[in-house]
Amino acid sequence: MEHDEVDQSRPGEGGALEALYRRYSGWLRGALRHRFGADAADDIVQETYLKLAQSRQTEAVVHPKALLYRIAVNAGIDRQRYAQRRSSAGLALAADPREAADHSDLLILKEVVLGLPPIFRDVFVLSRFAGLTYGEIADRMGISVKTVEWRMSRAIVLCAACLDERDRPPGDGLVP
Repeated sequence: MEHDEVDQSRPGEGGALEALYRRYSGWLRGALRHRFGADAADDIVQETYLKLAQSRQTEAVVHPKALLYRIAVNAGIDRQRYAQRRSSAGLALAADPREAADHSDLLILKEVVLGLPPIFRDVFVLSRFAGLTYGEIADRMGISVKTVEWRMSRAIVLCAACLDERDRPPGDGLVP
């Protein structure tokens, strides 16, 4: 069957979904590498097939490549938007530390970052101070980009919690 021929499989059914995966996942991964980069392509392919399985689409897939590509591109764009929102969330930690208004703020930030567990601190320092991309950090540390993203978000949460704790006035806790 040619790639553009009608495929009467139903993606909601396990066997049909598996057949679509076997037939088109390599092609889809290659197409996504050009648009979103090699680091993201594998994750987007998996997300595409997961979304297709969750859709429980009952009608015949007329153009499977077009459907898969559209789902994948939408997933990739969503990932880019999410990453962009996270990086511009307005957290003080997300700002370039070299632009800190006050030297004491920079010292407090340094103390907080040094207090992070090493797996979070290393990712945070490489991203915010060394200016490496998540892909570069993943390559350097031998971990996935997804792990870098998770560790970075966790580092920001931990830093924010520590800074909130510092800003809380004494005696503001529940225990006297």
